[in-house]
Amino acid sequence: MKKILFYAMREEKMCFVHVLLNALELHEAGHEIKIIFEGMSVKLPSVLAKAADPLYQKALDNNIIVGVCRVCSNMMGVLEENEKLGLELLADMKGHAGMKNYIENGYEVIMS
Repeated sequence: MKKILFYAMREEKMCFVHVLLNALELHEAGHEIKIIFEGMSVKLPSVLAKAADPLYQKALDNNIIVGVCRVCSNMMGVLEENEKLGLELLADMKGHAGMKNYIENGYEVIMS
């Protein structure tokens, strides 16, 4: 079993759908998978929630999504939206969502 963290950075929905597809496939194969929204991607949760995206919902239901960067959510003007969605606001790296703890716990990091 592998441990993989998808560290999403882009605001592009099509690119993120591929993160979801891969994350869910790996999860269903028994791997430990996590997704963090960082950078411009912090705008995506509200877009996906409003569209009732089934892949996004499945990732939420399977506890694959860890949360969103607090600082980037604030800078991109979506802090309140992300809070209302119930996503954890991550701030363990100078206010941003860090990957150090995941790497130290054996996760391979894939940035997209």
